[in-house]
Amino acid sequence: MTDYLQAVFAMLGPKEDRFFEPAAWLRLEKEIGRALPADYKQIVDAYAPVQINEHLYLHHPASEWFNLAEHVRSTSASWTESAWESYVTEPENDPRIFCNLPQLSFGTSEGLIPLASTDQGGQVFAATKVLGISAGVVVQGSEGDWAGHAMTFAEWLCGTWSAKR
Repeated sequence: MTDYLQAVFAMLGPKEDRFFEPAAWLRLEKEIGRALPADYKQIVDAYAPVQINEHLYLHHPASEWFNLAEHVRSTSASWTESAWESYVTEPENDPRIFCNLPQLSFGTSEGLIPLASTDQGGQVFAATKVLGISAGVVVQGSEGDWAGHAMTFAEWLCGTWSAKR
């Protein structure tokens, strides 16, 4: 079985650990009402803030610039006010269905938590359930399309990185 976290570390190279600060994670997780994925936090602690593969931005909760807590707040507010439903064209690309949620919320304990963004307008979210599996990744693409991935952030990142090489 693949250790996706170690595979991400191997792909991205030596860790920098510039902003390792557990208290920053605790403050953010208290604010949103749930823990963020452990593999995601380890990747962010090792490299963020950073732009990966010239497109994916990872923010850090202890950094002043590209601050993750601010990213979660502002992105959640934007998505809450958006007409995201207008991009849902079929049940298989409806995040309410593949996340098994009657209503979709952003930045809440049961909703989607913004994890990363792209320079092309896409967003990557953590979800408490995806396709019947506990926890997972939800991606809203630059064209407005939605996809649920029943996998860890590290596994999703490995798959995305490999596909774009």
